[in-house]
Amino acid sequence: MAHGNHTGVSVFILLGFKGSRSLQAVLFGIFLLIYSMSLAGNLSMISLIRIETRLHTPMYFFLSNLSIVDITYSSTIAPLALVNFLAERKVISFAGCATQFFFHSFSVNSEALLLAVMAYDRFIAICKPLMYTIIMSRKVCVQLVAASYIYASINAIVHTGSLFSLSFCGPNLIDHFFCDISPLQKLSCSDTCMGNTVHFLFASIAALSTIPVILGSYISIMVTILRIRSNQGRRKAFSTCASHLTAVSIQYGALFFMYLRPTSSNSSEYDKVVSVFYTLVIPMLNPLIYSLRNKEVKDALRKTIYQKMIPH
Repeated sequence: MAHGNHTGVSVFILLGFKGSRSLQAVLFGIFLLIYSMSLAGNLSMISLIRIETRLHTPMYFFLSNLSIVDITYSSTIAPLALVNFLAERKVISFAGCATQFFFHSFSVNSEALLLAVMAYDRFIAICKPLMYTIIMSRKVCVQLVAASYIYASINAIVHTGSLFSLSFCGPNLIDHFFCDISPLQKLSCSDTCMGNTVHFLFASIAALSTIPVILGSYISIMVTILRIRSNQGRRKAFSTCASHLTAVSIQYGALFFMYLRPTSSNSSEYDKVVSVFYTLVIPMLNPLIYSLRNKEVKDALRKTIYQKMIPH
């Protein structure tokens, strides 16, 4: 076995979804529709936040960054998957696989961190409204987003380095539609114990740095809302965080469902279906959640459409 990169494999073959050519064509259409809607929704959200001055607030600054991450997330997975639905030989190079895994890991961690930052933002807005503009200054918002990206990059570099320093002697068939950690570890001909330890350690750090922030923020928010005497005041306070709470529930629910179920229930085809949900469907749903459940976004969207249809 060659030294250096400790691998005898130069390319991997992604097996993707099993089925006939007609099924592959149907899946191609579904993936293309989801990816197109994800791009359109997130690009529209970014443009709307940039154009509409009423949306130049910390909450929407974080939301625009979430849309950028969602575009990165889906674009890391979908284009190659679409090509492979039509290709006879679904090949990805060793370097291409490592690159895809890096951006997948970066996107997962960035999304989790940004959701935690957005929970903290809602906590300050509802529980400390008089201090909101002071605490959530432009400088602080930029620092929080930058810190999220930096930590996500470090996490992704460690995960990628740990995984692709393993020995791959063959076979080179990845039973998935993208380069994910579990199917790649199954192909390794070296001991994965250290890699699993590193993966668990950094995943635990990420979880411990985000989940307590989200839970603590929403417990405080609920306590504050319950202290509001008027029903109208309660509804208004809850409406400011309903969209984010929905997005958090979907994202973490999908990830926990994927990684925290019993090992005995693991199925490669089942994993693929769940992976489609959290890598492609959630990035498509996020802009819909924030546009359909948010009055400010809906008003800004109506105003923009009206101005386009009836120019001054």
